[in-house]
Amino acid sequence: MSLFLVVALPFLGALLPGLMNSAGRQACAGVTFTVSLAAFIGLLTNLPTVLAGDFVMARADWIPSLGLNFTLMLDGLGFFFAGLILGIGLLIIAYARFYLAREDNMGEFFTYLLLFQGAMVGIVLSDNILLLLIFWELTSLSSFLLIGYWKHLPEGRQGARMALAVTGMGGLAMIGGMLILGQIAGSYDLSVILQNRELIQASPLYLPALILILLGCFTKSAQFPFHFWLPHAMAAPTPVSAYLHSATMVKAGIFLMARMWPVLSGTPEWFVIVTTAGLVTMVLGAVIALFKHDLKALLAFSTVSHLGLITMLLGTGTAFGAMAAVFHILNHATFKAALFMSAGIIDHETHTRDIRRLGGLRHLMPVTFGIATLAALSMAGIPLLNGFLSKEMMLEETTHTVLFNTWWLVPGLAVLGSLFSAAYCFRLIGHVFLGPVRDDYPAQPHDPGSGLWLPPAILVILVVAIGVAPFLAEPLVRLVTAAVLGDAAEMPKAYLKIWHGLVPALYMSIVATVGGLLLLAAYRPALRMWDAAPRPEAKVIFDAIITAVVGLAQRVINTLHDGAFSRYGAIMAVTVLSAGFYAWTTGTVGSATRIMQPSGPIPILGWLMLVAATCGLVFLHRNRMLSLILIAIVGLVVSIGFVYFSAPDLAMTQITVEVVTIILLLLALNFLPNRTPVESTVLRRTRDTFIAVAGGLCAMALSYHYLLRDAVTTPISEFHLANSYKGGGGTNVVNVILVDFRGFDTYGEIIVLGIAALLIYALTETLLSGPVRARLLNRKPDQPRSGDMHPMMMVVLTRVIMPVVLMVGFYIFLRGHNEPGGGFIAGLVVSIAVVMQYMASGFNWASDRLRYPYHGVIGAGVLVAGLTGIGSWFFTKPFLTSDFTYVRIPPFEKFELATAAAFDLGVFLAVVGAVMLSLESFSRLARRAHVPDSDHPMDIDPSRDDPQADLRLAQKEV
Repeated sequence: MSLFLVVALPFLGALLPGLMNSAGRQACAGVTFTVSLAAFIGLLTNLPTVLAGDFVMARADWIPSLGLNFTLMLDGLGFFFAGLILGIGLLIIAYARFYLAREDNMGEFFTYLLLFQGAMVGIVLSDNILLLLIFWELTSLSSFLLIGYWKHLPEGRQGARMALAVTGMGGLAMIGGMLILGQIAGSYDLSVILQNRELIQASPLYLPALILILLGCFTKSAQFPFHFWLPHAMAAPTPVSAYLHSATMVKAGIFLMARMWPVLSGTPEWFVIVTTAGLVTMVLGAVIALFKHDLKALLAFSTVSHLGLITMLLGTGTAFGAMAAVFHILNHATFKAALFMSAGIIDHETHTRDIRRLGGLRHLMPVTFGIATLAALSMAGIPLLNGFLSKEMMLEETTHTVLFNTWWLVPGLAVLGSLFSAAYCFRLIGHVFLGPVRDDYPAQPHDPGSGLWLPPAILVILVVAIGVAPFLAEPLVRLVTAAVLGDAAEMPKAYLKIWHGLVPALYMSIVATVGGLLLLAAYRPALRMWDAAPRPEAKVIFDAIITAVVGLAQRVINTLHDGAFSRYGAIMAVTVLSAGFYAWTTGTVGSATRIMQPSGPIPILGWLMLVAATCGLVFLHRNRMLSLILIAIVGLVVSIGFVYFSAPDLAMTQITVEVVTIILLLLALNFLPNRTPVESTVLRRTRDTFIAVAGGLCAMALSYHYLLRDAVTTPISEFHLANSYKGGGGTNVVNVILVDFRGFDTYGEIIVLGIAALLIYALTETLLSGPVRARLLNRKPDQPRSGDMHPMMMVVLTRVIMPVVLMVGFYIFLRGHNEPGGGFIAGLVVSIAVVMQYMASGFNWASDRLRYPYHGVIGAGVLVAGLTGIGSWFFTKPFLTSDFTYVRIPPFEKFELATAAAFDLGVFLAVVGAVMLSLESFSRLARRAHVPDSDHPMDIDPSRDDPQADLRLAQKEV
């Protein structure tokens, strides 16, 4: 199966659970399981190639000019992590089906889960680091939705925000590191970067890139001092905790460190930073875990500790350390997912996770006891279980690691961390399952149905199988280790086996295990010492930092954002002028040597009209209606200028834009007084005048210089003229530029246009309730209205010409690729036809007959345009690359079919939807203002005489 399909299946499948929600829980979980299983099987079809030591590649150009391509690579490391993500994901889906309560929205949960799964698979299979960054941020967003799934829990919302803030901050840092790395290597493809170890490590930018990338890895994998977010994410449902914190999200940083190991490791900077962070995290997480009373919190801090262990092993920079890290990633994923699911079973059946309220459960929940005990003993490093094998390898590696010129520091801290790890594992078994049965459980404990205990049982079988027969896992571990090492180191000659003789690692393991038992025996005095010891609370520090940052931002915003648009314009203009002046004076500016063309009377007349209208607008801006007329004159003169200079496409666009915007502005001004008050002091107006004149003079000087300078290279216009028909299949160069050469820009513009329309809708929505509603009901126009609001002749005329205008719009759309026109102009023309109905027949009549979900029209336009771009990938071409062909359709000799037409259709729909949604927004305001007073709770505007009336009215509305 293609790697594209393996990555795409979870994203495409994410649409299905929501659709299947009404079909029942079983159908919802079943379709989710099927999607994940299909992706898993698709991954397995590539296993023979990976086992042969080769790798699978898939490539589709996206934005080649930026180095961003949809490039995927499957090697041993990618297969290993993708297998964990999809394999454990299948067990989590089956477990969640029986764990979630009936009132939980299962469709929503599985949608978020599949989105997260797809993003994680995208990370581990990406061969382009920019693409990897996109998937990286998608994991942060989707995990935010999963952690905060129980929206009614404040701790869930807080944990989700904390996780998003911390991992998002690290993601921003990592973007900088990846960009630096790509610049050093000369490519953003991982397959190229991994071949340039010497070049990267010799660069003076190596250290900044390393620090920024490690910040992203450490925040994602909860390394000190960013470890605190992970325990607070435990407010999520247990299936989320078992998935995110065993094999997926927290392993993303580990994966990236392993992926970058060949080019970033082996330097003193890597060794000191990564090894130190891993050691501190390992010990700190284990110590805190021992004294946690919440079962999931204990497991969360144990996850922090084991992630530190893996990080420390990668930090040593040796081949044996990398192999031990790979092996422990596998072991940790199995026993930790089983433990989280066991904790969920205990919480599900006893209605508590408080260890102090548990005990004696082995008599009441024997199946759960067996599963949890084996998994916990593996985590403690007890022989004949898989955790023992990787712990032995870790301890062996520490005996050869010297940090800060101290030979005992690393092995000593490793033993200390292992000791506390054994202690909290023994506490989990002893304080939860052993001891007498209690009579004060919140609910009567009992083993659940097989739907809950079977998934963790499968993982425990793997725990035991690998522990007893480690040779079963050795081929996989060696395959993955080879992918991690690359060409940077040779494969170690170590073997996975239970008995290595009386080596130092064995004695260290015995000390840790016995020490853990002794520490558990002295748990009560140790707990009293822990409670009495002063220690900083990470959440308090985080909240204080967030409060300080928000407070600083608020002060800055309050200083700048005072509601005065003139101030905003002044700040922006001064900034642009300063930057432009600096660039002009410090850069290389060629001389303007071209001769000016002689001006005839028509250009001079147009220029004078522009100057007169603009000056009139400045002096008469308080009169809103007159200002609007002057703005229309400016737009009309500009349109005529386009016609004069033989730019019909631009002229048509400008005229239609002017018509639509002027009408919408007229409708908006209908709700405002005709004149504005004196809004500025003389001093401020003087300041604004000076800035405006300076900006105008600078713009004039810049235009003068660049229009008269000699072209240094061949003008871009020559390229467009030469390739418009040959490359885009159209003779209308302007349209081909919009839908082909600069299609990505156009796509961004229609998205912005849609967002603007949605903002207008949202802003006007707030005007339909509360105090503003009363003002709408009782507003009085500044000028008397005509008695005949909707003249019959205008009504009849607009209805007659509407079909004609619509046909003209569609004609302009169809001819746009070869003649002046296109989707944008056609969308505006069609919108004008509808706007005319509103103007002629009134809002009530038009709205009753033109009801349509214009939000959906905007969405359809963006979707059609986007799918057109994605379609080019199937023909191995960059995103939004158009193609065309000719077919013979009688009676025509030939007929052109171009993919650009589909993209233009998306533009057309987005424009129509945006204009109509804006129009409908004003229509709702106007209808509210014209409804008879008897239909509303108040007949007069109380705010005119009573300042408290607005508050009372708002309360009455609620």
